[in-house]
Amino acid sequence: MIHHPSFMSVIVFGIFVAITLGLSFYFAAKTKSASGYFAAGGQIHWFVNGVAFAGDYLSAASFLGICGTIAFFGYDGFLYSIGFLAGWVVALFVVAEPLKRLGKYTFADALNSQFQSRGITLAAGISTLVVSVFYLIPQMVGAGSLIKPLLGFPHEVGVVMVGIVVVLIVATAGMVSTTYVQFIKGSLLVLFSGILTVMILNRGLKVDSSEAANAPQTLVVKSDGTRFVNGTPHGSSAGQADLRPVGHLSKLPNGKTETGPLGPIEYLATLQQSEIVLWSKKETVVDGEKTTTWSPQPTSGAKVLRPGNSPLFKGLQKDQWTARLDFVSLMLALFCGTASLPHILIRYYTVKNQAAARLSTVVGIGTIGVFYVLTLFLGLGAMTSGTLDLTDSNMAAPLLAKGFGETLFAVISAIAFTTVLGTVSGLIVAASGAVVHDLMSSVLRLELADHEKVKAGKIAAVVVGVIAIVLGILFKDMNAGFLVGWAFSVAASANLPSLVMLLFWDRTTKQGITAAIFVGLFSSLGWILLSADTFQKVYGYTADQAAALACVPFSQPGLVTIPLGFLTLIVVSLMTSGRKTTVVA
Repeated sequence: MIHHPSFMSVIVFGIFVAITLGLSFYFAAKTKSASGYFAAGGQIHWFVNGVAFAGDYLSAASFLGICGTIAFFGYDGFLYSIGFLAGWVVALFVVAEPLKRLGKYTFADALNSQFQSRGITLAAGISTLVVSVFYLIPQMVGAGSLIKPLLGFPHEVGVVMVGIVVVLIVATAGMVSTTYVQFIKGSLLVLFSGILTVMILNRGLKVDSSEAANAPQTLVVKSDGTRFVNGTPHGSSAGQADLRPVGHLSKLPNGKTETGPLGPIEYLATLQQSEIVLWSKKETVVDGEKTTTWSPQPTSGAKVLRPGNSPLFKGLQKDQWTARLDFVSLMLALFCGTASLPHILIRYYTVKNQAAARLSTVVGIGTIGVFYVLTLFLGLGAMTSGTLDLTDSNMAAPLLAKGFGETLFAVISAIAFTTVLGTVSGLIVAASGAVVHDLMSSVLRLELADHEKVKAGKIAAVVVGVIAIVLGILFKDMNAGFLVGWAFSVAASANLPSLVMLLFWDRTTKQGITAAIFVGLFSSLGWILLSADTFQKVYGYTADQAAALACVPFSQPGLVTIPLGFLTLIVVSLMTSGRKTTVVA
């Protein structure tokens, strides 16, 4: 699909960015201490922090990636929503209050509260940096995807723009401005997603029986980026062709052509009895040149609303044991990863006490739960809207909004962009805190005055921002939701075993914690780098070549590496001394 930016989009986008930067400069004058910069001085109200939890957590992967996966494959994408939401149960009942009691600035504070071990601080600091950078990739990919239709700039320009704006946010006021940016964007994201869902239900379902929609068409993309629609170069100039509407219903139950307004349950029931035109993707290599072809594939609604349509889960319907293990591994990582993400954990240090930490989590769960229910309707609405871009699944939700008008498209895109800003800001604050508080102050034992810590944190934010920009450009063709699954796997493998065992096993030692973090971190990273998905989607091999080259039986590492982290901690702790003196439960 060819995108043409509109004046309205540019104006709304500019307003959102101006408000965001205005908040940052306003709070900058009030942020002088390290406590204020890294943890907002612990003075954030629990309700604001709870919505900010949602704003931080509902990232580009949640809004752009999940909606895109549902729009292209159906129920498979919603499984991500279920996993992301379920993880908050662990956060609420396991880590919320103890983490607030144990820590001050960073995740390493909590792990090291009873040991004062440089080894733990080093391991936790490195883990925070790696997980934060890993999680930054899908956010920056989503940012680049948004800028193309919104402002007409290439993906690379969009990534650079986000990097610059986020660095300004973090380098001016740190966690204070980040919190309020996340509060605003979390509120707006849920509000306008609800409005868009109501519009989808009010429109109902309609069969597109036009000759244009149902005539055979294919999209072919060569390895050099050139595109062809039915053999004609893809473009808007003379002699070029654009894709006709992509994403529509070919049949409704009882021979109907449209339904009119539907309720939420009625919408799903009707869709289940319909036929939807999905698009299959095939990759071939001839004489060293890789060609990707998209072709329409009529699919029953019942199949769309059960797992097994996406490449990640297709083996479920074929009863493949490796696919089943891959699915279980992903769900385990999503469930365990939430309570292991450093940028989420440090939010507990921004409130006054443990009760506020618990209340913040409850508000966060409620806000996030409402949003994830809405993603199902947003994704299915995009699937049947005729507005999909086959080459960019991350744009499903904004392009769905565009089908209802340029103004809504501008607002939804600007909110999505702010979503990226909020999450990236939180990640960079977590990373800069790890560099300054953990590595520089605790491990290297550099004597830094309070204002020097803030200055070093701002420098670290700039460096991490540059790294995020580079990675966002390199991974531009990947789905944001898929990338986040990997980040959750790394976080859960490296951080969860140490955190849980510290809280609930009194024989945990500092050596056990250090070993568990490093083993979980490097085993999960190694597994990912040697998986078939990485060989195909990162290294550029075809699916058949990737399957042959993969060194591990399935692509998601959590099923192996999370238990490995627990086992490592238990074995090393039993073999060493230096046990903690009290039990925190």
